[in-house]
Amino acid sequence: MSRTTWAKDIAEGLLADSLPRRWAHVQGVAGRARTLALILEDDSELIEVAAWLHDIGYAPSLVRTGFHPLDGARYLRDEVRADELVCQLVAHHTAAAIEAEERGLDEELNEFARPAPRLLNALIYCDLTAGVDGSTVDVDERLAEILTRYPPEHVVHRSITRSAPLLRDAARSVHRSLAASRSGEMRGR
Repeated sequence: MSRTTWAKDIAEGLLADSLPRRWAHVQGVAGRARTLALILEDDSELIEVAAWLHDIGYAPSLVRTGFHPLDGARYLRDEVRADELVCQLVAHHTAAAIEAEERGLDEELNEFARPAPRLLNALIYCDLTAGVDGSTVDVDERLAEILTRYPPEHVVHRSITRSAPLLRDAARSVHRSLAASRSGEMRGR
């Protein structure tokens, strides 16, 4: 069984029945990850695995702290014995450090080292260009959608508001790399 099939099976088992909308989003994030193979090369499988697993902490059976990056990463580390880098990507995806700080869980998040920015940015790009239904969306559209789900005083709303510039920069960086790579590929033909 491939690592991506393994990751997909875990995510599907935890999300498909209990959280079908979240499962649709995760499928879209994994699909976006596959589009980055050109720029990620040897790391493309790693990012797709992390894409499949990034939101498993929402599964009702895994909720411990209520902070899905941490709950998912701990499950992967403690129960599944997943690769350390996969756990780090899940723990730190999409500016999780800012939300951890807002929740008073920054010390707990520090159980997981922060992965290389190049890898984290790739996962941010995938997460923020996949809508709730799995469709491809613009980063600003995705951020706006998240903000509409939470009132301004909610921890997620505050965290997204604080992290939006960082998230936009990360996604734009990946988008530029992807565009440059595609442009170079076209010139080489």
